[in-house]
Amino acid sequence: MKNVLENIENQFETFQILNEEGEVVNEDAMPDLSDDDLKELMHRMVYTRVLDQRSIALNRQGRLGFYAPTAGQEASILGSHYAMEKEDFLLPAYRDVPQLIWHGLPLYQAFLFSRGHFHGNQMPEGVNALSPQIIIGAQITQAAGVALGIKRRGKKAVAFTYTGDGGSSQGDFYEGINFAGAYQAPAIFVVQNNQYAISVPVEKQTAAKTIAQKAVAAGIPGVQVDGMDVLAVYKVTRDARERAVNGEGPTLIETITFRYGPHTMAGDDPTRYRTKDTENEWEKKDPLVRFRKFLEKKGLWSEEEENKVIEKAKEDVKAAIKKADETPKQKVTDLISIMYEELPSNLKEQMEEYKEKESK
Repeated sequence: MKNVLENIENQFETFQILNEEGEVVNEDAMPDLSDDDLKELMHRMVYTRVLDQRSIALNRQGRLGFYAPTAGQEASILGSHYAMEKEDFLLPAYRDVPQLIWHGLPLYQAFLFSRGHFHGNQMPEGVNALSPQIIIGAQITQAAGVALGIKRRGKKAVAFTYTGDGGSSQGDFYEGINFAGAYQAPAIFVVQNNQYAISVPVEKQTAAKTIAQKAVAAGIPGVQVDGMDVLAVYKVTRDARERAVNGEGPTLIETITFRYGPHTMAGDDPTRYRTKDTENEWEKKDPLVRFRKFLEKKGLWSEEEENKVIEKAKEDVKAAIKKADETPKQKVTDLISIMYEELPSNLKEQMEEYKEKESK
């Protein structure tokens, strides 16, 4: 029995294209990306790193509410999202706000989401996405349902969803991938294995050698990829999307990555469960450093270009937080009015009560 398990686990080797020095180690797997695409990927990673730094600062100033840091996971987040098309449907978890922004959510609305403002959860016309899911793993079953809806409508689109390694321990995770597999629904399930579900290391989440191998039980393809390698993440995700739109069903992708900061800014202290040596080892694998080296060798990136992106990100954050500040504060009547198309009698009564209070 042990040999059978080992044979299964050995099928899930970590897929990689760029090593830590930005050198191509898998030339045959290089994705078909133009020089402009490569530069755009770097642009997005640098921009998102600055956005993360600024968001942490705003949180500490009391100008943002809930915030989950993303530094270290840029290749996982943005490499997978770059494989998406506009018509695809995004179902993010709470750490996946960058994907929402690049999918079309205005930055000021992302800040409003962090503050708990209802407008932060209202997707603009043409943005196929749900607001970030706070309940761990709930987006997995939702993605299976959305994907089935896409299939039944005959659309050439895919439902993308994300969770962390801890999310793969939830019942919704297994139900979602099994349902999608049974109906061959066009879905891509990305598990960002950043090694710690808050403070619980991945080896205590599961006895399985990989999370990717959990796809076997659902009868769907599973891939483990170096989540610090943006080209590798893009490649496996794009391949999964092509299979999905061609009627070949869903894929489970495990990205091996790392978050440099705390789980969230709500009091988590990673020094209580991670050593400095561990953090230093992962910093050597930094996705921005790796990809920067690759692009510089090709003559596609420079310090000047990077500084322009940094300044643009800072300007955008400044303008967005100003717009968020200027957005009218939400009222109880706002929340009641958007809960139902037609209010039930008890909420009609509450609406009148709060209208009277708000008018004083």
